[in-house]
Amino acid sequence: MKIALLVAYDGTDFHGFARQKHARTVQGELESRLSLLLRAPVETAGAGRTDAGVHAAGQVVSFDVSREIDPAWVQMRLNKLLAPEVVVRTAAKVPDDFSARFSATRRAYEYRLYRSPVPDPFRDRFALWVPGPLSLSKMRAAARALIGEHDFSSFCRRGEGSMVRRIRSISFSSRQDELIVRIKADSFCHQMVRSVVGLLLEVGAGKRAPGDVGKALRAKHRNAAGPVAAARGLHLVAVGYRPSPFERVDPTPSRR
Repeated sequence: MKIALLVAYDGTDFHGFARQKHARTVQGELESRLSLLLRAPVETAGAGRTDAGVHAAGQVVSFDVSREIDPAWVQMRLNKLLAPEVVVRTAAKVPDDFSARFSATRRAYEYRLYRSPVPDPFRDRFALWVPGPLSLSKMRAAARALIGEHDFSSFCRRGEGSMVRRIRSISFSSRQDELIVRIKADSFCHQMVRSVVGLLLEVGAGKRAPGDVGKALRAKHRNAAGPVAAARGLHLVAVGYRPSPFERVDPTPSRR
């Protein structure tokens, strides 16, 4: 039997999602608690290997179990052990050939920032403070060059094989002093979203021209893209599958 979990977490105090031998990670905590509950070693697969400090509202995790078990029971018990830092939002039985990582067809990230005269201690854990003005029109113009299939070598860390990826859309939503950049793609390479956002922020602040984004793509060199945006503003919000392993669930918990 195989189970899939829809997981949300505050990544601030974790060294990323993927298990590490000598560091506290989201996957490590999940596997430790699952092994305790099921009284057997459990290895999981995750849809996204989020970095240290990156959050998730829609991470998907799958794992095998040797006997029939109620997914709702797994959800309830894990939440008693891990919440509120890590929360299982729903759980479901899935086909044996399902993989949270390899069955995924789409992924969506949001980068959240806020613009105000001073930092906000109640938001700074989950969003980047930007003290100066930003030109949304320039950021939108710059983002158009990134849509489609490209070699994103300038926006990714080396050592991952091919850096060719397809970005489906980049959208911007602004409400009061908050700005959310949402990027959808088939898949992402390491630090790609934060590198894209870092360059777009430089364009918005007037430090780079919108045309510099296309130049950075063509350069195929990491230095061409510029700084990587801080981890705390990044959220994995949705992972797409055909068909979805879960009944309809709002991928983003409400923000008040």
